[in-house]
Amino acid sequence: MEDTFFTSKQAAQITGCTLRQLQYWREKNVVVPVISETGTGRSIYYSISNLVELSAMSYWLGAGLNFDIASDTLRALKEKEPELFKSGKGSRWMLHWNVQKEKLCFEKFDREKAIASLDKGQIVIPVWLDLVYQGLKQKLGN
Repeated sequence: MEDTFFTSKQAAQITGCTLRQLQYWREKNVVVPVISETGTGRSIYYSISNLVELSAMSYWLGAGLNFDIASDTLRALKEKEPELFKSGKGSRWMLHWNVQKEKLCFEKFDREKAIASLDKGQIVIPVWLDLVYQGLKQKLGN
């Protein structure tokens, strides 16, 4: 499935992102598609991995994260679990409120820690790209 590429319009339709979001995220180097300089102009194509990145950004922004936290989370996840973006296989992660650091922290999913944080009324946001990947596969019919 990784050898398939999509235009900006197709990527926007598949992921639910706007074309303006795709452009902005490309300009900020958050989601970097393949850009071909051949032909009469620049052609931009998104891979399946890019679609996973776009869907993740859209999910986190929809969950209320600001752009900086969402893009930092995406970068950290690409560094720690690159296989998630290629095959949907890898660890599950979470963002949770760390009282001592007074900020959202990114770490591997720990059910007990997540439940304890929720019991204290603290924020826990799942980062389960395997589910995002599976959803994309279903949308694409694979």
